[in-house]
Amino acid sequence: MPILSKVMRGDFIESIHVAYGVAVDEKGDVVYATGDPHYLTCIRSSCKPFQASAAVKAGAVEAAGFSEDEIALMCASHNGEEIHEKTAQSMLKKLGFTPDDYCCGIHAPYDIDSHHALIKSGVELSPLHNNCSGKHAGMLSLCKNLGVDSADYIHPDHPVQKVIFDQIKNLTGLDKLSTAIDGCSAPTPFLTLSIIAGMFQKLASGKYPELDLLYNAMSNHPYLIGGRERFDTDFIKTMNGKAVCKVGGEAIRGFGFRKSDGTVLGLVVKVLDGNIRALEPSSMAFLNELELLTDEENHQLNKYREPVLKNHRKITVGKISSGIDF
Repeated sequence: MPILSKVMRGDFIESIHVAYGVAVDEKGDVVYATGDPHYLTCIRSSCKPFQASAAVKAGAVEAAGFSEDEIALMCASHNGEEIHEKTAQSMLKKLGFTPDDYCCGIHAPYDIDSHHALIKSGVELSPLHNNCSGKHAGMLSLCKNLGVDSADYIHPDHPVQKVIFDQIKNLTGLDKLSTAIDGCSAPTPFLTLSIIAGMFQKLASGKYPELDLLYNAMSNHPYLIGGRERFDTDFIKTMNGKAVCKVGGEAIRGFGFRKSDGTVLGLVVKVLDGNIRALEPSSMAFLNELELLTDEENHQLNKYREPVLKNHRKITVGKISSGIDF
């Protein structure tokens, strides 16, 4: 019984996206699944809080003097807006590095207005605009803390990546990890959905000091996590400390959720074909299937529940309707 996102054109179904959702409890047991909880997939940028936790645990973040908003940016897949760019620049300055030391590459800001503003001003794109600039500043903080050469710090055999993957092994209980190369050139693991959900349960559990610091930073600075018109930012802001989430490439998102009864759940939603347009409505369908959102929270996030589709003349042509297929 997977989550189906039906792409409607008028009154007809034009396409269907299939998603799996998994929820685990404090014991790591699967309490609800729509699809296969053992489905293996790449965690992509949903891994950022856990990669960042290695730098926190090692003392690199404290040594760098990062502020809470800068710590939040370490977990971000941000829009490349001015606030994101300046925060990343501040992190580099504290470390004594420059954008030339980044290994994440360059891409235009996701935020269209920010991209247009750069074009009009004649400012060249830089790695600071890369959505992963905060994550890579965190990795550079580990370089400095370890006293190792920062060249090629994204190589799987570099001491920075070894520290990060030791932390991920600690959080997952795995002795060995299968990895590939992410969009920002850093290695990223393939994990089952139940294991990913378990990691997010730990993020929200309050039992891991390094993760708790990151959870609070994400909760207190949601705009740094994504930015304008981004689900992660709007969700974290709406939940007001009750939950955080983190998106990843190819349509995956993890949630750490603190319920009103004191229990903590970890959740993950993965759209199997990797189409990001189905991720928000699939996420909302899964959260509501588990009755995790109040009416007011649903109201605030309503635009993500059933996205309206418009053509180039801004005429409504359809919608994406998601639900659990029983």
